Amino acid sequence: MNLFQMRLDSHGVKRMAEFLKNNFVGMDWPGIGDLENVSKDELKKRLAYINYVEGQELLDQLEEVSTFVHVMQDGDYLLVTDKDAVHLGDLGDYYYLDRFNTEEDEEAAAANLCHRRGVTWIKSLLREELHAELQQFLIHPVAVAKFERSISQEQLERWMSKSNESKQEAGSPMCVDAQTIEEALDILRKAMRSEDVDRRERAAIAILQYAK
Repeated sequence: MNLFQMRLDSHGVKRMAEFLKNNFVGMDWPGIGDLENVSKDELKKRLAYINYVEGQELLDQLEEVSTFVHVMQDGDYLLVTDKDAVHLGDLGDYYYLDRFNTEEDEEAAAANLCHRRGVTWIKSLLREELHAELQQFLIHPVAVAKFERSISQEQLERWMSKSNESKQEAGSPMCVDAQTIEEALDILRKAMRSEDVDRRERAAIAILQYAK
C-alpha cells in the first residue's frame, strides 16, 4: 500500500474536528469542477484558467491536486498533522460536492471543501511518538505528499507506536532494519502453526515480548 501525508493549514483551513467526526478529508480548490474522470492535461488547463497561474506555480498546484484526486487510491493510508497531533486514516474514494464549488464565494468554498475523500480513522498519536522516518516525512514542504516507497500495514502499525528507538535505548545493542524484523516475525508466525506445542508456545512468547 502507499502512504500519504496532508497538512491541514495548506489553504488556511483547519477542520480536523469535522474530519474526525464525519470521516473524510477535503481540499478547497474552487471553480475547477468534478475531477473524478478528468485527465492530468485537462486538470492543468483548468488550474491555469481559474487561478491565472503558469510555470512552476502551475506545476506545483497540478501535482498537489493530482496527488489528492488521482494518485491516492481506496485502501491507501493517510497521515494528517494537526499541531502536535498526527492522525492515521484508511483512505476511501474521491468524491465531489458541487454545491460548495463557487468562484464568486471563495471563502465559503474553502470552508466547505468541495473535493473530498472518505477516511476511516484508525489511530491518533503525538508527533513525537512516531518513528523517526515518519516524523521526517511529515516535514515535507508540500500540502499533499506521497511516501517515497510502499509500506506494509504491519510496518506502519509498528511505526505508529511509541517508537522502536526507545526499545533500542532500553537495552538493544544493535539497530535491526525493518525488513529483517519483518522476516523474523514471519518465521515466528509460521512457528505458531507448528504441530510442536513447545515450539508454538516459544513463538507466541517471542511475539508478545516484541509487542511490548
